[in-house]
Amino acid sequence: MKLQVIVAAALATSVVAGPVVAQDRAGWPDNFTVGTASQGGTYFAYGSGWANFVAENLGVSGGAEITGGPVQNMALVHTGDLKFGLTTLGPARESMDGESPLAPGMKMDNVCAMFPMYETPFSITALSSSGITSISDIPDGATIGFGPAGSTSDTYFPRMMETLGVKFERRNGSWSDLGSQLQDGLIDVVAFAAGIPIPAVSQLEVQTDVNIIGMNDEEAKKIVEAFPVSEFVIPATTYQSLEAPSRVVSMWNFAMVNCDMPESFVYEITKLTMENNEKMVSIHKAARHSIPENYTKNNVLPWHPGSARWFNENGFTIEASAIK
Repeated sequence: MKLQVIVAAALATSVVAGPVVAQDRAGWPDNFTVGTASQGGTYFAYGSGWANFVAENLGVSGGAEITGGPVQNMALVHTGDLKFGLTTLGPARESMDGESPLAPGMKMDNVCAMFPMYETPFSITALSSSGITSISDIPDGATIGFGPAGSTSDTYFPRMMETLGVKFERRNGSWSDLGSQLQDGLIDVVAFAAGIPIPAVSQLEVQTDVNIIGMNDEEAKKIVEAFPVSEFVIPATTYQSLEAPSRVVSMWNFAMVNCDMPESFVYEITKLTMENNEKMVSIHKAARHSIPENYTKNNVLPWHPGSARWFNENGFTIEASAIK
């Protein structure tokens, strides 16, 4: 199912950065859609709020579309079916290299980076009543929910669990649906990969007692060596169920755009987003990492000329060789 959240453009009182006086609006679209992921996940909350913010300030109607997540977003933005999308750098690299499970052999190289979003931690949630407090506690044959098919979680988390010797039955679905299934005892574990706090986890812990499970030293080391991730610590303040910081692994997310979009349009969107972090954090707390300094985390996608122009004008160097 696809759901499009359309936000009417408004130029009046809600403008944050002041009216945009674009030097050149040639080729600007009348509207735009951002590819996100399933409801109950961070992509949808972040993407729909960001689309609203852009629409209100640039006078172009915008909205968010529910998709299968980063892998599908790469395909949709590459083909131009969607002009904007959110992606994780692991799936982005595989898609650029022609290794997307959706279209094997197709090199999705008409996708450009816009700005850094946040890191996606890979974490596990189980009901406290299950007695599962660590990865080694997950019993053989446990049913694990890995998110929507083709999502970052579904692409990497099963392989991570196999690397750690976990034997499981695989279940896919939206984060909201999987959270409900966990609460109802229909599945044993949900393996989340999403920016924190994850709406579905926050909702779960209001309704029942849950364990949010991290990795020990040996597990984290093994996963970092085997996958394009780095160690990450979920602060204890993220969830009421956490009594101490939880060490996991994570992967970076970037907002992306079809490389054929007008430079002036992408420049204004990048400027608006990068210069109003307080507003972005009000959309989703994960956006505290959506700051210009994190542009260096992108070592996969070429930069759109409009985005690169804003970064270079503001003291963040993007070499010509890295621009599409």
